[in-house]
Amino acid sequence: MNPVPTPLRIALITVSDTRTLETDKSGGLLMEQLLAAGHVIGQRRIVKDDLDAIRSALSAGIDDPAVDVVISTGGTGITQRDVTPEAFAPLVTKAIPGFGELFRFLSFADIGASTIQSRAEAGLCGTTLVFMLPGSTGAVRLALEKILLPQLDARTKPCNFVELLPRVHAEPAR
Repeated sequence: MNPVPTPLRIALITVSDTRTLETDKSGGLLMEQLLAAGHVIGQRRIVKDDLDAIRSALSAGIDDPAVDVVISTGGTGITQRDVTPEAFAPLVTKAIPGFGELFRFLSFADIGASTIQSRAEAGLCGTTLVFMLPGSTGAVRLALEKILLPQLDARTKPCNFVELLPRVHAEPAR
């Protein structure tokens, strides 16, 4: 077992019309927990609930060769302003449906059937992992503790995203 975590370079995007970096509790929690786990935050930004702005921010993270993972929070609900999944969809080269399924399964224990309103999802965009989380601090904490921190840690066995990234980068696209 590797005793030292492998640091990943992560971009954080909060989708909100009302939050600032100072008032963004969910983005702050992500940053705090990911830094504590040994990762590097390469970008952190707030983006308005606008499809083009969200897609542009996601693309900036995906296209940055210094970024391994993009995590967004907010805009995954079902209201007219919630368009993060729509902004994300054309950027995905490989969907990771298990992320959203597992998130909603775990969330059910906390919020019951209301979890069905979440459109949390993940995918591989080229060679960058992208995770879309709801905007609530509780949802972010759940995703971090139960899914992201373990899967972004090379010491998690039997497998994790960290050990797959070198292969993702090296293998030609099909």
